[in-house]
Amino acid sequence: MKTAFLALGLVALTAVFSACSTTDSRISKHQAAFDALSPEDRGKVRGGHVDLGFTQEMVQMALGEPDRRYTRTTDQGSHEVWAYRDRGPSFSIGLGVGSGGRTSAVGAGVGVTTGDRSDDKLRIVFQNGRVAAIERRDRH
Repeated sequence: MKTAFLALGLVALTAVFSACSTTDSRISKHQAAFDALSPEDRGKVRGGHVDLGFTQEMVQMALGEPDRRYTRTTDQGSHEVWAYRDRGPSFSIGLGVGSGGRTSAVGAGVGVTTGDRSDDKLRIVFQNGRVAAIERRDRH
């Protein structure tokens, strides 16, 4: 029985972590563009930070794919916005054992939450393909 629980846990963790891209894997997909950056910008990208003036490719290397993209229209024109959700704890594992009379049962479950679209922690606003604004939502 312990082996089954251990196997279930390993499968769940593998599924969760295999879906995540790392900064290094994102950089390797855009290696030539990364190598062309200044040492300062390479450090920011490698650290998962973005700055005003970054291109969409630089943001993608630093932060990965956004959770959603949309267009914002103001009196200054239309701007593409990339929104990133809060990536706090997003999965749980539950185990249960029950018995009644001469029978017993064991159950296990894995829960995954996807978050709420209104729960953006970061929005990157692009103007002419470059970061024009960085909007952070602070949690108090």
